[in-house]
Amino acid sequence: MSVDKLEVLEKYFGYKSFRRGQEEIIDEIINGRDVLAIMPTGGGKSICYQIPSLILDGITIVISPLISLMKDQVDTLNSTGINSAFLNSSLSMYEFNEIMNGIENNKYKIIYVAPERLLSNDFITAITKIKIAQVAIDEAHCVSQWGHDFRVSYKGIATFIDKLIERPIITAFTATASEEVRSDIVNLLKLNSPKVFVTGFDRENLRINIVKGIEKKKFLVNYIKNNINDSGIIYAATRKEVESIYELLKKNKINVGKYHAGLSNDERIKNQERFINDEVTVIVATNAFGMGIDKPNIRYVLHYNMPKNVEGYYQEIGRAGRDGEASECIMLFSPADVITQKYLIEVSTEDPIRKNNQYKKLQQMTSLVYINSCYRKYILNYFGDSYEGECDNCSNCLNKGEVKDKTIDAQKVMSCIYKMKRSFGVGMIVDVLRGSKNKKLLNFGFDEISTYGIMKEYSSDGLKEFINILIAHGYLDVNEEFSTVALNNISFKVIKGEVEVLLKEVNIESNKAENNDLFDKLKYLRREIAEEEKKAPYMIFGDGTLREMSIKYPINKDEILQVSGVGEIKYERYGERFIEIIREYVAANNIKKEVAIEEVQLEEIEDDYFEVNSDNELLERLIKIREELAKKLNLPVSMVLSKNTLKEISGRYPNTLDKLKDIGGIGPKKIEGYGQQIVEEVNNYIIEKGIEPIWKEKKRKKLIIDGETRASSEIALDRLNMGEEIEYISGDMEISISTILGYVTDYIKATGDYSIKIDLDKYYDKENEDIILSSINKNGIDKIQVIKKSLPDYIKYEAIRAVILKNKFMNDKIS
Repeated sequence: MSVDKLEVLEKYFGYKSFRRGQEEIIDEIINGRDVLAIMPTGGGKSICYQIPSLILDGITIVISPLISLMKDQVDTLNSTGINSAFLNSSLSMYEFNEIMNGIENNKYKIIYVAPERLLSNDFITAITKIKIAQVAIDEAHCVSQWGHDFRVSYKGIATFIDKLIERPIITAFTATASEEVRSDIVNLLKLNSPKVFVTGFDRENLRINIVKGIEKKKFLVNYIKNNINDSGIIYAATRKEVESIYELLKKNKINVGKYHAGLSNDERIKNQERFINDEVTVIVATNAFGMGIDKPNIRYVLHYNMPKNVEGYYQEIGRAGRDGEASECIMLFSPADVITQKYLIEVSTEDPIRKNNQYKKLQQMTSLVYINSCYRKYILNYFGDSYEGECDNCSNCLNKGEVKDKTIDAQKVMSCIYKMKRSFGVGMIVDVLRGSKNKKLLNFGFDEISTYGIMKEYSSDGLKEFINILIAHGYLDVNEEFSTVALNNISFKVIKGEVEVLLKEVNIESNKAENNDLFDKLKYLRREIAEEEKKAPYMIFGDGTLREMSIKYPINKDEILQVSGVGEIKYERYGERFIEIIREYVAANNIKKEVAIEEVQLEEIEDDYFEVNSDNELLERLIKIREELAKKLNLPVSMVLSKNTLKEISGRYPNTLDKLKDIGGIGPKKIEGYGQQIVEEVNNYIIEKGIEPIWKEKKRKKLIIDGETRASSEIALDRLNMGEEIEYISGDMEISISTILGYVTDYIKATGDYSIKIDLDKYYDKENEDIILSSINKNGIDKIQVIKKSLPDYIKYEAIRAVILKNKFMNDKIS
C-alpha cells in the first residue's frame, strides 16, 4: 500500500514525499476507517482524500460548500490526469445529464457536489446505482452552529449517508475547529469510531503582523505598491468599505478586482476568475470571498478591519502561502472595528444563544489584537494546540521594544474598577481615571472616589489600549455582550502585589520580497501556457515550483523531475518548454549552477499626503489679523478664514500671492480682499525669526496638519465621547452645533452605537417639536434644507437636527 500511495503522489501531483500528517490519514482511509482531520489551510487536506480515491474501488463523493471551490479543484484534478466532475446549480440541464451519464459509466473517480444537491431524490436514485468508496466532507466545521461559518444545508449530510445502500468510508476535513466544534462534527455527521487527527494549526511560513495607530489607506497603498507583482487579498468588514478601497486602489493605478454579496453572481464569478488567473493581482472582498479558493501563490492577506472571530481570521490568513512560500498576514486595527463588528452581530438574525456565542468570540478576537506576547502562540492555544516559546515570525516577537513593569498602572486601573462597585465599560473607567467632567460620571459620584483623575498622564486612546491589553492577558475579565469590565482572581493578586504585570512595547517591521530574473521569465511562460489552455496559471506550476527551478536550473528531464511539484504527467505536458527557457538563461548568464538569489529593490512610492506642522507664534499673529478683518467686514471669524487655513499658512510660510493660491480655504476673492495683508505678515515674521522656508507645492495631495489624520467628524465624536460639552467643541473647532449633531446622526446610522449622550431638549422649544417632526415625516430625515425651508425662519438647523436625533433614533432605541 505504501508504494502505491507514494507512486500516486509523485505521478499525479509531482511531490516526492508527504507533508506532516498526510500519510497517516491516508493509511487510515485506505484501511476503511472513518476520519476527522483538522489541518491548517494550505496543509494539504485535499490530497488526503484524493489519493485514497485513486486507490479505493469505487468513486469518491466530495461535499463542498462553494461552487468556486469545486470548479478550481476539478480543473486542477483534470489537468493532472484524474477524471473528475462537479454537480451544482451552475450547470445547465444538458451538462448535468452528461455528468450523470459519466458517473453511471464509471468515467469519474471523484465527484464534487454541493450539500443542497443531497436533498434531490433524482440524485440519490442515480448515485445509489454505483459503488461509492468514500464520502469526504470538506469545510466540515460548517455543520456546527458553534463554528464560525454554520451552514444549514450541512445538516442534511448524515441523512443522505443513511439513505445509501452500502455505507462508504466517511471522512471530514476542516482547517479551524475548537474542541467543541470537533465534538459536534463527529456527532452530527454520525462518524463511526473515527480516528481524529489534529496535525497542528501552525503555518510556519505565514508572518503575522497586527498594525495599530496608522492611517490605513496610506499604509495600504504603499504596501501594495511595494509588493506590486504579488497576489494579495484585502478583506474589509462591509460592502461599502470594499467599494471605497477598490476605488482608492484603482485611483492609484493598481490592478484590482472586488468581490462582495452586493455584486451580481456573474460579476463575482468573473472577478474571482480574473484573480485566480492572475489577470488582477489584488482583490478586495468581504468574508464572502475565499473559502476553498485554491490559489497557491497568494503572497499576502491584508485585513483592513478586524474580523469578528479567531476562526474566521485564521482561515482567511490561511489563504496566503498555500504553496509553502513565505507570505505575510497583516491586520490594520482601529477601535472602531470592534464597534462595527458588534453592530453586525446585533442586527443579525441569529438566535440569542448564537449571538451570545458570537459576542464571546469577538472578545477573544479583540484580545488577540491587544495581546503583546506572541500572536501565533495565542492563536494555536485558542485551538488547543500547545506552543512553547516565541515564533520569531510575528510583529510582537519581532519588535525590539523592551519589557516594562506596568504593575503600578495596572493596580490603579483595578483599584478604580473595585471602587466603582459595579461593572462599567472601558470608556467610563477611562473617564474616571483621567478625571473627566462627564455628566453621567458626576451623577454616579465617581469624581469623589480616590482613583478619580489619577491617570491624567495617559491619553484617552492610550489608556483604553492599556485596559484592553490587561483584558487580553487575563488580568481583567469582560462581559462580551455588554462590554463591561470586571475583576478576577488574578486582578486581586495584582492589587496585593503578589503578581507583576510585565508588558512589552511594540514596534512594527516591514516586509521584503525576493525573486530573480529567471523566475520572472518562467512566470511569463506559465502565463502563456495558461492562456493557451484557458487555465489558471497555478494549475500549470505553482510559484514555489518556479522558484525552485530558478534556483536549481534543471536542464534535463531527470533534474526537473526532482523539482517539487513536477510529476511525470506535468513533465510530459510542459517540462521541455520550461527546460528550454532555463537552458537559454544558463547559457546567456554563464551560470555554473549555483547562484544567489538577487534581492528585488522595492519601488519608491510618491507620497499622496502633504504634512504640515503649524508655527504657533505665527498662528497667533494670523488669528489676531483674522479678528480685525472679521470686525471690519462684520463677519464671523470662521467665514474670514478657517483655523485650519491659518495653521496651514503658519506652517508653510507663503510669502507671495502666488504661493497663497496653493493654500486650502482661501480662494481668489479672499486673496484679492486681504491676501496682501497676510503675505506681508508672513514676510515680516520670516525676516524677524531668520527663517529660510523651503516651498513645496501641495497641489491635490491630502493635507495633514500637526499629524492629525482624523476627519473633523471623527475628532468631534471622540471629544464628545471624552465628555466635552458640544458648545465648547463647536467654538474650538469652528463648526456649528448643527453640523456636530449631524455627525452624531451619521455615526449612529452607520454603527448602531447609541453611547454618545447629549441633552437634545435645549436645542429647540418644546412648542415647536410637533411642527418640526411633521415636516421631517413629510420630507424624510435626509432632506435637511427642504425641512428648513418649510419651517418658520426662527427655527434653526440645530433644532431640526436635535428633533431628528431624539425622535428618529433615540426613541427607536428605547422602544
